[in-house]
Amino acid sequence: MRRHWLAREGGSELALVFGGWALGPAPFALLSGSGDVLVVDDFRDLADELSETSSYDQVRLLAYSFGVASAAHWLTSVLLKPSQLVAVNGTLFPADVERGIPPETVEATADGLTDASFARFCRRAGLNGTPPALDIAAAQDELRAIAQRGTAPDTQFDRIWIAKRDRIIPTKSQETAWHAQAERVRLIDAPHQPFLAGQSWKEWFA
Repeated sequence: MRRHWLAREGGSELALVFGGWALGPAPFALLSGSGDVLVVDDFRDLADELSETSSYDQVRLLAYSFGVASAAHWLTSVLLKPSQLVAVNGTLFPADVERGIPPETVEATADGLTDASFARFCRRAGLNGTPPALDIAAAQDELRAIAQRGTAPDTQFDRIWIAKRDRIIPTKSQETAWHAQAERVRLIDAPHQPFLAGQSWKEWFA
């Protein structure tokens, strides 16, 4: 997994973010608030304990998009117990017809991935500005690894955010996936990439 420190001042609290596929740390750089912030992505291999987290008194974890299933898989193999666990626009069923993205869509995205198709994906996701730099081969491998890893272990989240205008992981599919935790779900009027300037980490961990 790759590490992107957005803030590292040596405080006692850490916001650990499992980011989405290929979008990098940019969506989260808009958020304000105190405390250290570490964004991780590239989930081809989850065999990384993220030893940096052990130096903090409190670690809150926010998982976004395909980072939701990846974080749930990862948490089963590490000692870390987040003080708060939040899911945003993702499910425990990353490649699933009814509760995620259909497997054939994931595979077609990987097979046909180009700079142009990635730019279209970013627009559909609601990412403003120039798309992040893309290592096509690595991004293809990551999609296939996530699909092959399959459904993540059942994980209880403190808050689950679902965007009403999600064109990547359909809103209905997310609602179906989180039916058993419906009391923790909050709907937001946003696209798949819902993070905006002016928002704070405190809002997302509410």
